[in-house]
Amino acid sequence: MKDQIRSISEEALKEASAVPADKDAVDALRIKYLGRKGIITELFKQMGSVPAEVRPEVGGLINTLKESVTRALDEKSALISTCLEEGEAVDVTLPGIPGRIGRIHPITKTINEINSLFISLGFRVLEGPEIETEHYNFEALNIPLEHPSRDAFDTFYVSFEKKALLRSHTSPVQARFMEKNKPPFAIVVPGRVFRPDATDASHSFMFHQVEGLVVGEGIKFSDLKGTLAAFAQAMFGAKARMRFRPSFFPFTEPSAEVDISCIVCSGKSREKRCSMCGGKGWLEIMGAGMVNPKVFEAVGYDPEKVTGFAFGMGVERIAILKYGITDIRLFFENDVRFLRQF
Repeated sequence: MKDQIRSISEEALKEASAVPADKDAVDALRIKYLGRKGIITELFKQMGSVPAEVRPEVGGLINTLKESVTRALDEKSALISTCLEEGEAVDVTLPGIPGRIGRIHPITKTINEINSLFISLGFRVLEGPEIETEHYNFEALNIPLEHPSRDAFDTFYVSFEKKALLRSHTSPVQARFMEKNKPPFAIVVPGRVFRPDATDASHSFMFHQVEGLVVGEGIKFSDLKGTLAAFAQAMFGAKARMRFRPSFFPFTEPSAEVDISCIVCSGKSREKRCSMCGGKGWLEIMGAGMVNPKVFEAVGYDPEKVTGFAFGMGVERIAILKYGITDIRLFFENDVRFLRQF
């Protein structure tokens, strides 16, 4: 009889687990095992024929069986009760409505990718305050008050008395780092920056930058070119070509604008106009150059002993080129139809 009870226990629990979340089905199973003529009730009726010496053990097994089946059916009934809406039962076996899973924003995704590439080249990632002083945002970077280039970097002031403003680039973090650390080092600084630009398809008063700085003994312009070439090929593909055009930045000398070959036409669309480069064959991605000795002097470095290079890129610009986006405003409108693409 012990084997019979164990067999009934396995079968009953199996049926209780498999029974659908339906009140009638659960009630039918309850009657089958626990009703007046149910299987477990019949087992109790057979106790009179069980030898006296094993009767307590057999009775305990039957009681355990009854409790297990009752508990399993009660749990199923409770599940049904929780699925009642406005008096109608919900079939929990039907497929549910999937929840919306978030995505990493394309700007964050691009920053992470840029950081990862430079980390693989031995750089360290730093962050700094978005509210800066005039000293770190301008003077420490060779942009004095009377310098004409200051107009391009002028920004939003938080306090005129304290000369506090929203930073117009992430270079202030580099100046702060150099004041407290000695070379050699290689750092990149991602973050938000602010400039009073009119918002249109290619400009925004708030955008993101990643700026890099390498300082040490014997750093050459060729080191800058090699580093940026490795970055461009990792970011835009092994076939990406790069060129440097002479330019001006107050904190670097010499300075250059850095272009890559068009990622759509590979620089070959000279006769047929390309939607990305307009037939020019090149796309501007960043500015770069060798650190101006005046910047080293401002932070206490000896420009006769150390040299370095710096570069800076707009993250939105990189994301626009990488993903073929046509309007910078799409990044900040929070339209889920746009964000779901990434």
